[in-house]
Amino acid sequence: MLLAQDVAEFRYGIRHNIAQFSHQLVQVFFVGLTIGMFRTVVPALAESEFGVAKGSFMMLMAFVTAFGFVKGTLNFVAGRLSERMGRKKVLFLGWLAAMPIPFMILYAPSWDWIVAATVLLGVNQGLTWSMTQTSKLDLTTADQRGLAIGLNEFSGYFGLAVAGIVTGYLATAYGPREGLMLFGLAVVSTAGLLTLLWVKDTLPWAHAEGKKHAAGQMTGPQPRYPANISAAPGTWEVFTLMSWRDARMASISQAGLVEKFVDALVWVFFPVYLYQQGLPLAGIGWVVGVYGFVWGLSQFLTGYLSDRIGRKKPIVWGMWLCGAGVALVLLGEGELWWSFAAAVMGFGMALLYPTLSAAVSDIAHPNWRGSAIGIYRFWRDLGYGIGALLLGAVAALFGGIEAGFWFTAAAMFVSGLVVLLACEETHPRLHPATLESNT
Repeated sequence: MLLAQDVAEFRYGIRHNIAQFSHQLVQVFFVGLTIGMFRTVVPALAESEFGVAKGSFMMLMAFVTAFGFVKGTLNFVAGRLSERMGRKKVLFLGWLAAMPIPFMILYAPSWDWIVAATVLLGVNQGLTWSMTQTSKLDLTTADQRGLAIGLNEFSGYFGLAVAGIVTGYLATAYGPREGLMLFGLAVVSTAGLLTLLWVKDTLPWAHAEGKKHAAGQMTGPQPRYPANISAAPGTWEVFTLMSWRDARMASISQAGLVEKFVDALVWVFFPVYLYQQGLPLAGIGWVVGVYGFVWGLSQFLTGYLSDRIGRKKPIVWGMWLCGAGVALVLLGEGELWWSFAAAVMGFGMALLYPTLSAAVSDIAHPNWRGSAIGIYRFWRDLGYGIGALLLGAVAALFGGIEAGFWFTAAAMFVSGLVVLLACEETHPRLHPATLESNT
């Protein structure tokens, strides 16, 4: 328990915590590098290197399905676990889980090993990415949440894009298995070491903020916290609130789930589609990399934008723009056109992605913010698994991966419409609480 005099010692804001904030940015960059090594070489060479039969859409999607369900579950676990044992320990456990992955890729005799490696990747991503985001939110003020999450996602998806390009060249130079093993081992071991040496636990900042709220010491516009939840809720209470009892949280959670359909498509179908069109691995790496680069770099602006104009508009615009980019892939051809379509998808994701997380943090009380973020991320990353299953089924039913692109574009439009109709603005400055709404 923190004493009253201890609470006053915790300062909030990026400038006051720039050292730890920077360490967390480095951490999420390595998290992005880790998932990025699976994004170009592995799906493109699933048939020739790992024995996946041509046209086996469900088998091809199996590793993304496994990743989605595992990562979603670990997001849920990480949020609750971090409120008991601290953010740093959970982060380090995530890096320990990733250590076998490079060797499993190197020695994989079949696609089943890749699926198993992706299960460990889901554990790694669920624990590490959740903690880098939660830790930044612990350190920042309410008016910096969009910017903080934008910077977090920029760093992670910049790492993802870099890894996609670098592994494409390493696979060409050293062979696909050897290149991925060298890259993965260097990334995971370095990140784990940096966690031990430089990362601090930020849970005390969250505890201090909760005490300030309880004592009425917080200044500025008050968030519209859900009224139908207790001061110290259990897991099921937070889960039901996020999933259906609060219209704002539920609409945000469904949008997070559906937008992962795009990422599942870009992860598997996009490289395969480009490979079928005759692009070499390096070219595929660059086209898919454009998606990651635009997504990552644009979040410098879009996270800050949501702090100024609110959360709802960027979410709806982003869902619809991203869906339009998916459809554009099939409406032209050539590396330049596909890069343009990837850029449209990336900018749409940049609008919606950090803003969804910021919206959750706006109206989640510090006492259960870690759990709320974890449950939102559970639903969001479950979208990998559900999206992969649906995309595989649609492609098998209609005889080609092109159907998966049209399905994803339609799902993004419908999901954006749900947010438009069901979710109110969450930013406390633009839609502050009244005395009655927080009583």
